[in-house]
Amino acid sequence: MKNTTTRRGFIKQVAATGVGLTIGGMSFKATSAKSYANIMGSNERVNMAVMGTNGRGAGMARNFQSRKDVEMRYVCDVEEKALAKGVAAVKKVGGNPKIEKDLRKILEDKNIDAILVTAPDHWHAPATIMACQAGKHVYCEKPCSHNPHEGELSLAAARKYNRVVQVGAQRRSWPGLTEGIEALHNGVIGKVHFAKAWYTNNRKSIGFGKEIPAPSTIDFDLWQGPAPRRSYRDNLIHYNWHWFWHWGTGEALNNGTHEIDVVRWGLGLDFPTAVSSEGGRFRYKDDWETPDTQTIDIRFGDDCLVTWEGRSCNSRDTEGGDRGVIFYGEGGALETGHNGYRIFDMKNKLVKELASKDVIDGRDPNSPSANLDMGHIADFIDAIKSNRRPNGDIEELHKSTLLVQLGNIAWRTGHRLMIDPANGHIVNDPEAQRLWSRTYEPGWEPIV
Repeated sequence: MKNTTTRRGFIKQVAATGVGLTIGGMSFKATSAKSYANIMGSNERVNMAVMGTNGRGAGMARNFQSRKDVEMRYVCDVEEKALAKGVAAVKKVGGNPKIEKDLRKILEDKNIDAILVTAPDHWHAPATIMACQAGKHVYCEKPCSHNPHEGELSLAAARKYNRVVQVGAQRRSWPGLTEGIEALHNGVIGKVHFAKAWYTNNRKSIGFGKEIPAPSTIDFDLWQGPAPRRSYRDNLIHYNWHWFWHWGTGEALNNGTHEIDVVRWGLGLDFPTAVSSEGGRFRYKDDWETPDTQTIDIRFGDDCLVTWEGRSCNSRDTEGGDRGVIFYGEGGALETGHNGYRIFDMKNKLVKELASKDVIDGRDPNSPSANLDMGHIADFIDAIKSNRRPNGDIEELHKSTLLVQLGNIAWRTGHRLMIDPANGHIVNDPEAQRLWSRTYEPGWEPIV
């Protein structure tokens, strides 16, 4: 396969060998060397299942089902209300899905071609790996992993089992933004030495939770899945898990992944040489563990710096936007963050603008509009049928996700990290290297 971001065509990938994998107490057998993608016709229906439908997952399942060549056959969630939301969303556009709370049972269905993973972050990589091994293609919402090691495993699984793995970095499929990135690549503002990205919100306190029995409407053991078991608490589900390191990844990966990916895409960067981070949980004193205010500085060699600013609890716009990216070049600046861009010369004069009518609200978890999601969905389905790598391929998004993961590791250790630019690994820092991976509930360890 070859990545299509530069629009240079496709190269067919060598088929994978059949190898078994055991995860979560169940075994899966890899598909044969003859890839499903190689035999699927352009008009064939792609049969899918969605995992996680309390929030964005329900909307994404609806978007997939709205295509004539997709059938969302299963809705998978561990909570009754979320299951109902997912079923209602799919039925609204003509689907009639089965319900199942355990993804592993769905993966045994040989009629399922692809899995949409929209569960909490600690499930993203394990579900992706399990699905690839079972012969399914994967559309996984960001972040693609809970920690750097999982990102490497997801990439290895995609390549080993010859699966298309698209990460929900939908900006990679926005035509207006793509035009701006191509202009950057063509030198419209000259060499770029600095890029700034940001995200803002006005999140409220999550208070101090109490350990109580999990409601009868949720299978909390299955919700935790790969994560070592912790007691249920009344301020965790459905959204606040984002702010606990055990299950979530903080604002940096919850939202910063999008902008940092645009930066890395625009500058053609791979791995950094150094990463540092400052911030803290400043606004409220509660159970929230990750920073609500954070800056991450990412150094690439001797001539490029990238910075991300996250403000979870102060929604004042930066440069007129609740989120965005600015590239500062030797001949001007390019500003984006939406399906368009603006170019300024060195005298701060606007010299070109591609405006977008698409509404993007960085504070709405269901944003952007379906119109902007559909392009990325179309790219995923076409990648399956054409046996090529998608715009948001796991290799590219692992690299982007790693940058903000390194920022979180730097913040958690309290010191600057030195990085090997050949592979992104932390150098000579045992304390930081311990956060490269995590422990798993026995029997759930992901192995490729």
